[in-house]
Amino acid sequence: MDELRRMRRVWVIGISGSGKTTLAAELAGRLGVPHIELDAMHHGPDWAEPELEQFRADVAAVIAGECWVVDGGYQRKLGTMVPEAADTLIWLDLPLHVSMLRTARRSLGRVLRRTELWNGNRETLGGLFWGRESLLGWSVTQHRIYEHSLPELFASPKCADKRILRLRSAKSVRAWLATVPG
Repeated sequence: MDELRRMRRVWVIGISGSGKTTLAAELAGRLGVPHIELDAMHHGPDWAEPELEQFRADVAAVIAGECWVVDGGYQRKLGTMVPEAADTLIWLDLPLHVSMLRTARRSLGRVLRRTELWNGNRETLGGLFWGRESLLGWSVTQHRIYEHSLPELFASPKCADKRILRLRSAKSVRAWLATVPG
């Protein structure tokens, strides 16, 4: 319980479909802290990306706060600024096929319902399945990258004082979340 009280700055990472936004929103609600979705900060109208300096400044302002739950990666743009500012790091490392199926199901539903994500943006079938920036292709690539980069990051001196959780199944996510009051 004391450990949960100290959990005030949490970074949730995982590939698309791993459940990071769902977990982050639920956790933020239980902890009574703001939930920040990096995708919402990064994707402007018509999927425009912010200037790197502006994105880094916006994220720096958020993580300067006393408490938060941030979900998303963007390490190529942000480096380790989010995990270094966090006290708790949660890696949702579900099997690739589970996340891929979730992503396909979720995104197809969004396409059919024309659900707005952030800043007027909507997913498309092409964006899900085809092209260089296909969401499913990106997920496979990120899964491979995370397999190597996240254990390395978590073992580094930058994370020596962090609480680190690597949850590998939906069941383990639910079980851990059940330990968080609220």
